[in-house]
Amino acid sequence: MTGLVMRDAREEDLPAIVAMLADDEFGRAREDASLPLDPGYVAAFRAIDGSDRQRLIVAELDGRLVGTLQLGFLAGLSMHGAWRGLIEAVRIDGSLRGRGLGSQLVEWAVGECRARGCMLVQLTSHRDRADAHRFYERLGWEQSHAGFKLKLD
Repeated sequence: MTGLVMRDAREEDLPAIVAMLADDEFGRAREDASLPLDPGYVAAFRAIDGSDRQRLIVAELDGRLVGTLQLGFLAGLSMHGAWRGLIEAVRIDGSLRGRGLGSQLVEWAVGECRARGCMLVQLTSHRDRADAHRFYERLGWEQSHAGFKLKLD
């Protein structure tokens, strides 16, 4: 599939982005796409948008938002001070999954990390997202670490 255009998100894209985040088994339990959006989404968008180390990206197909991801750039001391790219919250519109759009979006993000001088790119995926794991493995990613999270109240 061609014609996919990636760009930095704008504040007016937030309802579509949050709807994509809410459109799966995990997102339904933690996101609220009802309008008006929770002000926390707007505050988070503005923090991302105002940072030179983060980007919120949308993918458009024929003028319609069909995908999103967040891209971060992390400085690190290991690997001789290597920069890392961090990809988070990858989503493709549920009605369009399986058409190669996710591959194009992730490969574009990897290219952005290369252009920024990153030595590696990392992401996390919930351990129960077997389809997502197969997707990333098809793109050449490998599971290399066990991740841990601590939810703060």
